[in-house]
Amino acid sequence: MIGIIMFGVCLAMLLWGFPVAFTFGGVALVFGLIAEGPELFAFMPFRIMSVMQNTVMMAIPLFIFMGVVLQRTRLAEQLLTSMGRLFGGLPGGLAISTILVGALLAASTGVVGASVVAMGLISLPVMLAHNYDKRLSCGTICASGTLGQIVPPSIILIILGDVLGLPVGDLFKAAVIPGLVLVGLYIAYILVLTRLKPQTAPAMPDNSGLSRKQEIVSALIAIIPPLALIVIVLGSIFTGIATPTESSALGGVGALVLAIAYRQFSFRMIWESARDTVKVTAMVFAILIGATAFSMVFSYTGGDYLLEEWMLALPGEKWGFLILSMLVILVLGFFIDFVEISFIVVPILAPIAELLGINMLWFAILIAMNLQTSFLTPPFGFSLFYLKGVSPPSVKTTDIYKGVIPFIGLQALVLILIFIFPEWFGMSSTSGY
Repeated sequence: MIGIIMFGVCLAMLLWGFPVAFTFGGVALVFGLIAEGPELFAFMPFRIMSVMQNTVMMAIPLFIFMGVVLQRTRLAEQLLTSMGRLFGGLPGGLAISTILVGALLAASTGVVGASVVAMGLISLPVMLAHNYDKRLSCGTICASGTLGQIVPPSIILIILGDVLGLPVGDLFKAAVIPGLVLVGLYIAYILVLTRLKPQTAPAMPDNSGLSRKQEIVSALIAIIPPLALIVIVLGSIFTGIATPTESSALGGVGALVLAIAYRQFSFRMIWESARDTVKVTAMVFAILIGATAFSMVFSYTGGDYLLEEWMLALPGEKWGFLILSMLVILVLGFFIDFVEISFIVVPILAPIAELLGINMLWFAILIAMNLQTSFLTPPFGFSLFYLKGVSPPSVKTTDIYKGVIPFIGLQALVLILIFIFPEWFGMSSTSGY
């Protein structure tokens, strides 16, 4: 039972506010010394070295760098301005523009925090100035900013590819349809809501002085550069020309080219982007090293065998295991980040899924879609904190919490659809497909 007790201690310490990486690493050290002694950690240097030599994980800092550079090119501001002019005349047009820009930013940057903050600073004041409902405005920004979790190139898909031993390119391909379906449902929700309650998102009067043709041209000028970068990065992966790691390097260079094109390039910008990249990457890998120590102690103390026996004895076999797994990940997402869940929980569940003959690609997409909700679910949803940090004082925390609830429901709907009808998304529930 030592492994189960370890997990409980970690959750308690996280709720008390201890840093994630040190919590998992410290708990592993204490319980490992109690259970086996210092000899247990003799192989830790080799485990850490294997993590550092992993070429798949090299894509993480490169994609983060690409996202940070694009954030500093004022890409989001130009996209939102152009899309706002294009759709602002429609009821809910600003919200639809925010969702479309969120999807483009997700596919070109994959950095959730940057997307939410950028749209919170640019889009939220405009929405509130045009009498949009506060809850709808906050929910739209949080949900669209969080699309970076499922729309490739996604950091979580790279991590899951490494943890589950799956080709990252296959995961990117499998995530395209669920991501597009989610964007479509978000837009459909806005259209239905504005039809039923027009006062929640009134049409924006056109004060730009531009003709319809000029508005379309302006929107295309803002959309084509990031869209070209998306096509180059993802296209090189999908066609097999480059690996995800090579494509991430290509994306970094492409982001610098766009910075030059937008006249935002400077050595100071590169320095600040590199510094921010190192901060985020160091956080991810610190958690990974702590999680590696935790999983090693968990396995050596027999926690994985105990969990495996219990999971295999569930009623419904494969389906019982999947339902419980998704519920556990959903509940954990209320309290801990997607990185910890990916490095701690997923490696424990993966061997059981393989024993039950589950298609691991399908399993990975289910986990990724489930983990996306962790950014929106109170009390510790990161997107909620990102938006609250940049929102005006008139926007209360309760407005943000209430605003994301419909979008959490839409994410749960897509998760259920992938679960019940995997063939609709080009996948199979059984292995070997």
